[in-house]
Amino acid sequence: MASNWMDRRVVVTGMGVVTPLGNTVDELWKNLVAGQSGVDRISAWDPAAYDCQIAAEVKNFSAASAFPSPKEVRRTDRYAQFNIFAAHQALLDSGLDLDKTDRDQVGAFLGSGIGGLSTTEEQHTVLMTKGPGRMSPFVIPMMILNMGSGLFSMYYKLRGPNLATCTACATASHAMGEAWRTLKMGDAKVMFAGGAEATITPFGVGGFCAMRAMSTRNAEPRRASRPFDQGRDGFIMGEGAGVVVLEELEHAKARGARIYAEVVGYGNTADANHMTAPDPEGGGAARCMAMALRNAGMNPTDIDYINAHGTSTPLGDIAETKAIKRVFGEHARSLLVSSTKSCTGHMLGAAGAVEMAACIRALQTGLVPPTINLENPDPECDLDYVPNVAREKTVNAFINNSFGFGGHNACVIGRKFVG
Repeated sequence: MASNWMDRRVVVTGMGVVTPLGNTVDELWKNLVAGQSGVDRISAWDPAAYDCQIAAEVKNFSAASAFPSPKEVRRTDRYAQFNIFAAHQALLDSGLDLDKTDRDQVGAFLGSGIGGLSTTEEQHTVLMTKGPGRMSPFVIPMMILNMGSGLFSMYYKLRGPNLATCTACATASHAMGEAWRTLKMGDAKVMFAGGAEATITPFGVGGFCAMRAMSTRNAEPRRASRPFDQGRDGFIMGEGAGVVVLEELEHAKARGARIYAEVVGYGNTADANHMTAPDPEGGGAARCMAMALRNAGMNPTDIDYINAHGTSTPLGDIAETKAIKRVFGEHARSLLVSSTKSCTGHMLGAAGAVEMAACIRALQTGLVPPTINLENPDPECDLDYVPNVAREKTVNAFINNSFGFGGHNACVIGRKFVG
């Protein structure tokens, strides 16, 4: 055992995703670096009455392989199906043999920003039209947002630390960061961490439309998500899940695991400013990145790439740019910063973990994914956002930014693993 909790090192040994650009990490990455958009007119239901009629939907998805039976699939909301499937993919990718692993030392932090929204809508309709006696006995376990994490632990008999983070758009990054802390403290050897979201529903889209938070560029769906562009007019909703396997280094080495990257820092702060708007000067985001750097024992100049929160909102993109400048000073001009939400839409509680997979692929390949649709940069967004075309760049270390409603901020730092 390490003599000091900070001496324990944490590595990534597995990844799984469900996204609008593909349901494997390889397919996601291929489409990201090609600058493909997953945004189109909503197909699951008729959006004609809505101001925003477009979203980034998951396609060709079947959860069956990750569940013990078809019955169990039917008893879970779409968000939980995404969560459990991505976690199952991450397990397979990690090569972890659970039969040879102490399951008391394996945990899961799998969150969601909203949870089972489609179940809530469907069962409310049943209540109003047919009465309470016709409601499903599974309505509560299907709608609550901790069930993805709980069911995954049940299906795979994981008896270690288990919880579900819920910090809006920062959910998955907080899950990864808190899992990192759990491993550093020695409370587990392996942690599944990430998040899922399935809110492209009439209620979900209607609610965000009422806030005037989403783009109304309905005639050009693939050009609608345009972070840092002067013509941006709101975010595009996405859906899906991302999960990474985080593992204590000595445990990973003992079983001969393939190591993708090392997680070395994590920041967690609050804006304490507004229910939905960011601190206009980016103060909370800046403190979060600075905390992550401090926890990693790194200097700003050690970072090569930032996967920006970059949601394509007028206020958020400017605030994040200011935060990066505050933390990185002159080095901000040397950084590559890109928003993969320009391709995937904003996957809310899943975003941070899906973007973690993109960061790790950038680390591995020396290729930074672009910010597509960046045609007329906002004068207040004046960093190098890798516009429209992927860029070759040696990436030794990255920051993954996630900032959520409620003023929640999470930043995770990863770097190339050196044994």
